Amino acid sequence: MSNDAIGTLTIENADDVALADRLKGGREQVISELRKLIIGQEDVIEQVLLTLFVGGNSLLMGVPGLAKTLLIHTVAQVLDLKFSRIQFTPDLMPSDITGTDIIQEDAATGRREMVFAPGPVFSNIVLADEINRTPPKTQAALLEAMQEHRVTVQGRTYVLEEPFYVFATQNPIELEGTYPLPEAQLDRFMFEIVIEHLSEEEELEVVRTTTGLLDPIFSHAITGPDLVAFQKLVRRVPVSDSVLRYAVGLTRASRPSPNGDSPEFVKKWVAYGASVRAAQYLVLGAKARALTQGRYHVTFEDIRALAHPVLRHRILTNFHAESEGRTSGELIEMLLDAVPVPASGM
Repeated sequence: MSNDAIGTLTIENADDVALADRLKGGREQVISELRKLIIGQEDVIEQVLLTLFVGGNSLLMGVPGLAKTLLIHTVAQVLDLKFSRIQFTPDLMPSDITGTDIIQEDAATGRREMVFAPGPVFSNIVLADEINRTPPKTQAALLEAMQEHRVTVQGRTYVLEEPFYVFATQNPIELEGTYPLPEAQLDRFMFEIVIEHLSEEEELEVVRTTTGLLDPIFSHAITGPDLVAFQKLVRRVPVSDSVLRYAVGLTRASRPSPNGDSPEFVKKWVAYGASVRAAQYLVLGAKARALTQGRYHVTFEDIRALAHPVLRHRILTNFHAESEGRTSGELIEMLLDAVPVPASGM
């Protein structure tokens, strides 16, 4: 590994090193606690935890019955965080998410005044269940919360308690009566986490454990203040210029460009490529991944390992790709082959 790939160590004082060790050890303890209820899904759990360490929001894709809600609720329990679940339906209103002003009478004086009643978004972890079942106006009620960690109601701004995360779920096979998320909102999700069916043995273990008495008691290896500290630590992890250029190169190559810069398969099959936000999340996720593996620097492999969850909801295929059965996952694999790893990292 070249000096360029290693970069200048910025996590060098004793407090930072101790915090990095706590992140790595705490992650292992959290996974151990989750195993009391969650069977399998190693990659899914890893991506959920990276989301937490970075301070992002993620979209969970999977058919019903794959424990999407159970997973996020269990994560909140293990981390001792306030959890709320919002079931998105066609009649859901923005105020059902953010809260609203209500008239309240003072028992002592008899005076009536408007008082803000917080909505379910005022939690640490918000599960937006089947987010594509509500109209865009209501979907947009989450945008300010996701991006700014605050909400504005009747001209007044309310700051959300840290840490704050949104995990949204979608059912990819039942699309009747749904409202596809606008690209601008999809882009605000760090990862698209795909949850698939378990292996036969894992499914057998799920049935065995969930059909008996099950009342686990969780220990809290990591709590909310730890996560806030981890998010700041992640941003101090050094990244070499060559690794940054590789992340940006992958992102730029995903955009169909008429001037000949993008690969031919991108021009042929991609309608819209990934935004700058994709490169930011590639780097941030790679920093968090490095820390979970006990490293204080980011490698090219960290970037490549996160290419699929970061890019698959940001690369929108066109009619030609759909008619030929090409998926965003296949195109990401082709991107990884087409964009060379800088020679300085070899």
